[in-house]
Formats: sequence, C-alpha cells, structure tokens
Amino acid sequence: MARIVQKFGGTSVGDIARIRNVAKRVKAEIDQGNEVAVVVSAMSGVTNQLVAYCNEMAPLHDAREYDAIVATGEQVTSGLLAIALQEMGISARSWAGWQIPIITDDAHGKARIAEIKGDAIIASMKQGHVAVVAGFQGLGPDGRVSTLGRGGSDTTAVALAAAVKADRCDIYTDVDGVYTTDPRIVKTARKLNKITYEEMLESASLGAKVLQTRSVEMAMKHRVRVQVLSSFTDENAPPASALPGTLVCDEEEIVEKELVSGIAYSRDEAKVTLTGVSDRPGIAAGVFGPLSEANINVDMIVQNTSHDGTTDITFTCSRTELDRALKVLKDVKVECKEIATDKSVVKVSVIGVGMRSHAGVAQTMFKALADKGINIHVISTSEIKVSVLIGEEYTELALRALHTAYGLDAA
Repeated sequence: MARIVQKFGGTSVGDIARIRNVAKRVKAEIDQGNEVAVVVSAMSGVTNQLVAYCNEMAPLHDAREYDAIVATGEQVTSGLLAIALQEMGISARSWAGWQIPIITDDAHGKARIAEIKGDAIIASMKQGHVAVVAGFQGLGPDGRVSTLGRGGSDTTAVALAAAVKADRCDIYTDVDGVYTTDPRIVKTARKLNKITYEEMLESASLGAKVLQTRSVEMAMKHRVRVQVLSSFTDENAPPASALPGTLVCDEEEIVEKELVSGIAYSRDEAKVTLTGVSDRPGIAAGVFGPLSEANINVDMIVQNTSHDGTTDITFTCSRTELDRALKVLKDVKVECKEIATDKSVVKVSVIGVGMRSHAGVAQTMFKALADKGINIHVISTSEIKVSVLIGEEYTELALRALHTAYGLDAA
C-alpha cells in the first residue's frame, strides 16, 4: 500500500463530465489499496473570470479582498469532486486551506507556504477517507484567506505530499509529461522519462508551464518524487504507477544525463532600461531594494560601463508587474535621465545538468541564433542554464533552431 497525493489542474476539472473522470482516476488508486489525498484547481476559466471581476472593479484593488474572491474557485471544485466520489461509494470530504491548515506568510496574492499541519489529513486517510483539498489557498497570519499565485495548486499538492510523507505526488494536467520544448511549436520535441529537480526548477522558472516554480522548489527541498501525467488518456487506463509520464527526481536516479535537457521560453517578459543613472555606490540598491520590498521579481540585470559619471541599467520583470515596477521607481525618484520599457521581448533558455562538465554550450546557442539573424538584447547564465532576451517575433524560429542545434529533435 502506498500513500499518494494526486493533483488535477483546471482543464482536468473543466466541467462536470471531467470531474467525474477525475473521480474514476482517484478510485483506481483506492482500488489498488492506496491511501489518497487529492488537490484540485478551479475549473478551467473560472479564476480568470474572478480576476477580471477584481480588475474591473478596481485596477489597484485590495490584495486581501482579491484573495477572498479568487480562492472560491477551488472550493467549488473540491466540493463537486467530493460529491462525485461519494456517488461512487467512496468516503470523501472536501477541505479548504484554512481547515488543514495551510499556514502562509502575509504576501496576499502570491503568499508562500510557511507550514502545513498534516496530522488531520493523515488521520482521515488512515480511516479510509479521501481528502479533497482546495489548492491555491491558505491561511495568512492575519487570519484571512491567502492565495499562492497562479499555478499555486501545484505547490499545495507538493507541500501536502511532504506533510503527509507521501510516496509520490502525481500532477495530472493537459500534457502527458515534460517535453524537451513546447511541442505545439516544435513538432520534433521529445517527452522526457525523467528530469532532475534542478532542471525542472530552471525550466519552470524560465517559462515552462508544466509545473509552478515554487512547487518544484518544495519538491527538491523535501525530496518529494513528482510524476507529471495527462488526465486525458483513456479513463480505463491503469493507475498512475503504470503510466509513462515524466518523473521529477534526484539526479542520482538518472543514469544518462544529456548535455541539454530542454529549451524553455517565457513571453511574460518586459525590459526596463534606466539611462543616465548616476554612477555611484548604492545606486543599484536604491533601484532594486524598493522593487524587492514591493514583492516585484526582477530577473535579468545588466549594467553598462560608466561613461561621464553615468551608466545605464537594464532589467527584466513580468509584464503583469511592469506598471507596478514603474510606479515604484517613480515614487523613489531614481536619479536617471529616462526610463524606457519594451514589452515585445521573449526570454529563451537552454537547460541541462550536463553543462556543469561541458564547455561551449553558450557558444552553440549564440551561433545558432546568429545563423538565423536573431539579435540578442540581454544574456544571463547559471550553472545549468543560459538565457537570452530576444525580440518576441523570433520566438518560434529561435526554439526550432536551438532544438536542432543541441540534437534534441526526435528521431
């Protein structure tokens, strides 16, 4: 007998028929004698509609009330799935985040999980009940509902799996695994049988939509084995243990490590350039400190060589946070001649643990892009990735060129 946490995303629970299919997948694990807890997202499109209501009411709305509104989508789904399981003769009960409880910090709208008390869920599972947990939500220190940011149900599932010491966390989505790149753009993309926590973390943070970044961070920290699966295979398919998804695991579990495991991209990028910045100690802290305090995530950063006592600073942030970032810079009165922005950019990254022991990975990338006439705006690197910022119109061309250049095309 195993202890399994299953998570189903918005498309998997998009309507009543799909919720019934999810119930069948839960039953398949129960029939194997496993203890099961389930985490669900809101039904497809529901969260977007709730967010739209908030924005229509007030573009700069109260984050606490925003959380109270958008958290309701998952509660509807968890209740419906519990009813579906009960109709199949399975003992099930829905749980809201505050009932477990899932304790978070006070960053409403993108809160981080501080603690999950798994005792109540473990007791429920031992009694043969299925706990159906509303993902994406928790309880802030102010006693109010908090939400974990878009895709937060993945983080709920992994955190719950860690809290109840699950043998595996199965993430069901609309794709059947993790691919070398977006198969909708590159037809020769291959599904990976296994990927390391580090590679998945980089892929998620650099634009891959399969798993939320923080869910991978938590899986790596607590060594939770995560399997990515499709919920749209045959409803009579065997339980997840027999399905060929992609396993996110320790590097030691992967025998042959490829130089590059995948190509990720992110369209949610905006470039901000501060020109004529006073070149003196503390200016960078004066720019990025207030942005950090406003919970605005800054990614690629470049500072040019000083000229005539001034310099230029370029950084990227999420397009959705661009207006807030500009407001912060205006409020702190950054000393510069001009602030220029560009939202027509995309970040493309090559990722692989094999980079640690091989030279020339960046050169291959630069040459492949140059051969296609693609100009690079900004470059950033880490131990297992190289990222570049390019014009958005070159996205598909760049992905195909890089996928071929690193030998990732399917045979």
